Amino acid sequence: MTKYREIIRLHCMGYSKRNIALSVPCSRNTAARVADRADDLRLKWPLPENYTDGALEKLLFPKTMGSVTERKMPDMQYVRKELQKNGVTKKLLWTEYLEECRQAGEEPLMYSQFCYYILEGEKKRKATMHLNRKPGEQVEVDWAGDPAHIIDPDTGEVTDVWLFVGVMSYSQYAYVEGFLNETMPNWIAAHVHMFQFFGGIPKILAPDNCSTAVRHDKGWGEQILTESYRELAEHYGLAVIPARVRKPKDKPNVEGSVGNISTWITAALRNEQFFSIAELNAAICEKLNKFNAGKFQKKDGSRALLFREDEVPLLSPLPAALFELSSWKEATVQFNYHVSFESMWYSVPYEYIGKKVNLRVTEKMVEVFYGQMRVASHRRLYGRKGQYDTITEHMPEDHQKYLEWNGDRFRKWAKQIGSSTYLAVDAMLTGGRVEQQAYRGCMGLLKLADKYSVERLEAACEKALSYTASPSYKSIKNILSAGQDKAKSVEPQESASNQYGITRGADYYRR
Repeated sequence: MTKYREIIRLHCMGYSKRNIALSVPCSRNTAARVADRADDLRLKWPLPENYTDGALEKLLFPKTMGSVTERKMPDMQYVRKELQKNGVTKKLLWTEYLEECRQAGEEPLMYSQFCYYILEGEKKRKATMHLNRKPGEQVEVDWAGDPAHIIDPDTGEVTDVWLFVGVMSYSQYAYVEGFLNETMPNWIAAHVHMFQFFGGIPKILAPDNCSTAVRHDKGWGEQILTESYRELAEHYGLAVIPARVRKPKDKPNVEGSVGNISTWITAALRNEQFFSIAELNAAICEKLNKFNAGKFQKKDGSRALLFREDEVPLLSPLPAALFELSSWKEATVQFNYHVSFESMWYSVPYEYIGKKVNLRVTEKMVEVFYGQMRVASHRRLYGRKGQYDTITEHMPEDHQKYLEWNGDRFRKWAKQIGSSTYLAVDAMLTGGRVEQQAYRGCMGLLKLADKYSVERLEAACEKALSYTASPSYKSIKNILSAGQDKAKSVEPQESASNQYGITRGADYYRR
């Protein structure tokens, strides 16, 4: 489905239709149609949470057009060959294509779609073009190919350190930092540190097609940002336009800088030994400052001077809070209206029992999303496993009423009936391993006063306590049912012997 929310967000930030189409990704026609419809309906970012992509599709385009795949496709090889001839234009070929479709009784493509497929075919041809970047517009990021090294001071083991490289496209001002691996936490941390180093945010972020930036589960042909990378872009208010697969010329500045950094930083430090990542990064920072301050060979000035004078004033200010990395996990809401993450339990509104939800987990928070709507938010639990964080509003109404009862309330109620009832209830509450296990019995015991009277319940509890220090609800109920609370206490007498012995007698069984 088209990402209508993302298109509207970038459009409200003032990005061009071309950059929106590259970032989402989608066609420029789609980006233009969505942006124009959003303007017509006066939609502004941020949108309400219930405006999901599905809801926006119904709002923006209530009457969808016929599928393009149902229309007759032109012979693109023939079109490409004819366009090489003098005087042949796309408009002429489209007119001939319309006549061909009319005779065949098939529905043709519109002219814009006809041109779109021609353009898509031309992208496969190896044509390059130099683009003049605007100051403060774009930063290109990648991992350097050749690693640096650190040495374990105890064992002498040599460990590779991978270098993250970020380069401003206009000034070629670079940022470099070493990490022990190329995992998502380090990828995100590198971007956060880079923006702090630049002191501002450019408009466009151009990463490589690494797995920490782009999802490959739907094939290499479709570029979809990972959730963490998309959240970083939204937090810093920029657009992400990944480079095409195996197209290094989409990010030529960082590709060129990687070679220079391999020479002026990695190779320059080849004869030095480092025993920690912090020590290595301190040396990298020193070399990096010299690299940025070095003069250009074919033009005046330096990277640092060009960045400071032309780009810094055009960068967007840094947000007040640093971006916090989050991870996503799918979970099912259990019958106790809780979801589990790392053996901790977090409540969800009971209406979602059995539903599949997505958990967004940060260092401090656990958020629960159903579709694109957040339905619960909790402080992340640490320590002993099996802890529960339950919000009362997430519980069914009868469960909420159950929470209103506690041991002190049962004791207070029993004390109003009498001292023996109080002692019986207190014994029930303290007799089990968990106090809550006795709540049902206490409630049943105290409710006996409504059926038999307060006086009889007090007498029954007194009689039960004369037998045991820990009476149960069942024993007290039996006393009341048998009327033993009314009987006067008498000395036990020996029961009369049965004069008949066995009822049927031996003669009965001889027959």
